[in-house]
Amino acid sequence: MRIGKQVCRVANYGFLGLAVLILCLLGGTVTADDAEESAQLVSKAQMTLENFIKAPEMENFRTLLTRAKGVFIAPQVLKGAFIVGASGGSGVLVAKDSETKNWVGPAFYTVGEVSFGLQIGGQASEVVLLVMTDRGVTALLSNSVKLGADVGVAAGPVGVGAAASTANLSADIVSFSRSQGLFGGIALNGAIVKVRDELNSGYYHKENVSPWDILVRKTVSNPQAEGLIKAVSAAAE
Repeated sequence: MRIGKQVCRVANYGFLGLAVLILCLLGGTVTADDAEESAQLVSKAQMTLENFIKAPEMENFRTLLTRAKGVFIAPQVLKGAFIVGASGGSGVLVAKDSETKNWVGPAFYTVGEVSFGLQIGGQASEVVLLVMTDRGVTALLSNSVKLGADVGVAAGPVGVGAAASTANLSADIVSFSRSQGLFGGIALNGAIVKVRDELNSGYYHKENVSPWDILVRKTVSNPQAEGLIKAVSAAAE
């Protein structure tokens, strides 16, 4: 049982804190920190998506988004420095319901990789993956997926004159990034996307919440996701 200092601060979270406290007293492992971190991640993901949508050079991103079946947003992916570099960050996935055409979610994940070679200085990037196929969405519903191996991924075309590339893309997932204010496609072959169970539980105030529960069965929801869902829905029309 993880109560500790996290739940000792439940007074700061109002009803959310009370829900966390009840779960912990019942033997659950949801913490106030998990709930807070997940809520902040959703808010940052919405800001990242809005920045991508409004950027003039991201016309192809906007075009692909109208055809996407899922959107994965990682507001900050960190890349390590020197010799052995590890990159990773947390992200959220929203998906389009095949029957209602409504967007649902989010589900929470980490994305990371390990690379070898000389890397001078750290780097932080915002990353958005557009999931273009049902196969891509299904792959991300699993506990862990390796991009480029379990599912196809391609760097997204950015800038004027890339429309033809957009039309010819056939990958399951198309990846875009922004680093130091500059937008671009990003190669994510070998990156691992893994479910963050503790954030799924924290955000939905319930133990053992899976991406299937969130995106397919739709047995849980959180009104705090409304802003993100509206932003995706409006851009995907």
